[in-house]
Amino acid sequence: MENEKNSLSVLVYVTIAAVVALCLAFAFNIGNIANSRPPVFSKINMLQALWYEYKANYLESGTLRALDKQRDNITTSEGQSYSMLRAVWMDDKATFDAVWQWTKDNMQRREDHLVSWLFGERADGSYGVLSAEGGANSASDADTDTALALLFAWKRWNSESYFGDAIGIVRDIWEKEVVPIGGKPYLAANNVEKTAGKSDILVNPSYFAPYAYKIFAQVDPDRDWLGVASTSYDVLAESSRLPLDKAATSFLPPDWITIDRSSGAISPPPASDGLTTDFSFDAIRVPWRIALDYAWTGDPRAKAALGRLVFLSDEWKKNGAIYSSYSHDGEPLSDSVSPATYGGVIGYFAALGGEEGEAVYRKLESLYDPNESRWLTPQSYYDENWAWFGMALQAGALQDLFLVKPKASNGTL
Repeated sequence: MENEKNSLSVLVYVTIAAVVALCLAFAFNIGNIANSRPPVFSKINMLQALWYEYKANYLESGTLRALDKQRDNITTSEGQSYSMLRAVWMDDKATFDAVWQWTKDNMQRREDHLVSWLFGERADGSYGVLSAEGGANSASDADTDTALALLFAWKRWNSESYFGDAIGIVRDIWEKEVVPIGGKPYLAANNVEKTAGKSDILVNPSYFAPYAYKIFAQVDPDRDWLGVASTSYDVLAESSRLPLDKAATSFLPPDWITIDRSSGAISPPPASDGLTTDFSFDAIRVPWRIALDYAWTGDPRAKAALGRLVFLSDEWKKNGAIYSSYSHDGEPLSDSVSPATYGGVIGYFAALGGEEGEAVYRKLESLYDPNESRWLTPQSYYDENWAWFGMALQAGALQDLFLVKPKASNGTL
């Protein structure tokens, strides 16, 4: 009898252990199944994840300066301004403050409030502004984006120091980078053009940011910032219409032009400068900037400017792709594509809407791995930024933060 009891007890224990093991195995397998499923996809979550990845890959540890790793880890004022814009849109105050503080300490010019455009390793091994390469000069797009980011930070985080930093840059953009021609204000490419004594000024149409000038007009009403927005649209229209150095035009905006100081006539840049009228590395940003103005202000001039870019739609229908560069007459200069190109031109397609807009957007989204919350393959510094800007525009994530009134303020507005 005692042996039977012991056998029964052993059987019960074995049975219980087996049931527990099965339950644990089932729970473990369910956990594995759940973990193997991709997270619920969200465009906003994607943008946040890519912002974290960008910080890890391209912001230098300790300084948070933006490294262009494809160009010997140089830092441009453009890169700093991109980091600041993305940080304020992502509500990342800690990163914003660190990026701006380093920029002020290392790249902001002492003779004014503008930002030197190039920082890196010098020939002697030290690090600083690369003055021997013209790096002490400013770039008007970066100054504009930096000032806008600071004004957004003032509104979002309610600190008067951001406003003070922004207004100094805004006023010096006008003093150093805006050139009067025929009684109207035009944005030059840098601080050199205004006083260079040449018969013409160098202009990069992709630097134009009409949405920013409309905000500058509110904080700096004594200067004709709305006039800068107007001449920007005039130059975009005329430089797209003219054949420039080609026999015909595709109505694509050019990378670079010059404007005669006396007549206002638009011409291609001198061949000796090594600058072109192509639609490529620079000009791909034009559709995005104009689409942002249209999204924020509904300006009919923005709608008209985007409407002239039908070449992009024709290319998409013909090739199922937008190549990374075209000559001003529309001849493809490459059969390659780049995320930055799609990030820029998505401004046109987003405004166009419909199936084309979604298809172009999916070109960018397909580069993202939702399981790992990162790019499927590493992107270059420029591609990382402009793919993100394009996807954020299409997702409606680029809010005009200046319209958001701070909780309390002692500032100008």
